[in-house]
Amino acid sequence: MQKALNRFLLLQPAWLPTVLFIPLLYALGWLTAVPLMLFGLPAAQLSLTGTVLTFVLFILLMPRWATLRWSAERPWVALGICRTNPQEQPAPAAALLKGLLTAAGLLTVITSIVLIGGSGEWRGEVDGTHLANAVLLCLGVGFAEELIFRSWLWAELNRMMGSRSGALTQAAIFSLIHTRFNLGLAAMSGLLIGLFLLGMVLAIQRQADQGSLWGCIGLHGGLVAGWFLLQSSLIQLSPNAPLWLVGPGGSAANPLGGAVGLMSLLILLMIQRTAVAKGALPATGARNAS
Repeated sequence: MQKALNRFLLLQPAWLPTVLFIPLLYALGWLTAVPLMLFGLPAAQLSLTGTVLTFVLFILLMPRWATLRWSAERPWVALGICRTNPQEQPAPAAALLKGLLTAAGLLTVITSIVLIGGSGEWRGEVDGTHLANAVLLCLGVGFAEELIFRSWLWAELNRMMGSRSGALTQAAIFSLIHTRFNLGLAAMSGLLIGLFLLGMVLAIQRQADQGSLWGCIGLHGGLVAGWFLLQSSLIQLSPNAPLWLVGPGGSAANPLGGAVGLMSLLILLMIQRTAVAKGALPATGARNAS
């Protein structure tokens, strides 16, 4: 099995394993999940189970990928999970908290404008189920997607096309994968731009944290979980709330596609770039990503 994996990782051209890796893992995840239906797995949970198994396989294979493809002596350091230099990198808990606070700040701006403008009303009702779901979303989505996009994918793209182009390309792929194409052109365009900006914000966050992935996990997971909690428990959006304010998606609106979300992300991106420049780090590229 390991010899077959090694041959796959060393396939030429070098970009071929990168392109094939996630589709092959997804197929394996589904093939593993389907037999579980014989043991009582509901059909409605097949997709989620297949996705979870795919990510489990991804985690199991990452150390070998980093060792063989990136020549990394410490794979989890290269992936941004473990600290490489305690004197320069923030502690994982500190970086995670900083990312969560940044996400809270962005959501506070958006929510405040929604409430002040009369496009929603404050309910302030939180139950244990919604709170537990928010925590799972924060840690699950934040960790999984950042390990895939800002760790594995970005490092691969850096080797193919350089750090600057790699940063832009990972943000573009992140945006395309998450955009809902059943929306109108204007709404879809706003969402594409917003998600692209978020991809760049997360990339520069990792750079500002000297290669640590935990700040990205906190920021990304905090946005996902925070908006879920706001929509499900804390605020009631008006049916007439303008798309430019709350973003496209109707009852499942995504504020990153609205004008307030776009401006907030753009301002945050400018602040990050200024901070990175003062720290004498390159404007793009994942320092210590490999």
